[in-house]
Amino acid sequence: MITVGMNYQVLEGKQADFEEKFAAVLAALNAAPGHDSSTLWKDVANGASYLITSEWNDEQAFKDFITSDAFRAVTNWGKEQILAGRPSHKVYKN
Repeated sequence: MITVGMNYQVLEGKQADFEEKFAAVLAALNAAPGHDSSTLWKDVANGASYLITSEWNDEQAFKDFITSDAFRAVTNWGKEQILAGRPSHKVYKN
């Protein structure tokens, strides 16, 4: 089992758009083989900073998901100008 932390900095005023888009991402995550659960967190000190924590059976399942068509279909952040920068992902193992 691994936990992936996915950090996103959202453009000011685009928080509601990001949160709405996360619903589609969550649906894709829930359909992905090897995915267990995911949660969206909002930074209390910076309302434009978000963290998604995601539990996976193994790192390969996560890598397969982020290179999938299903992932690309729900993460068109750049096109919609929602993110302030490139997201960063970090894998944690227990």
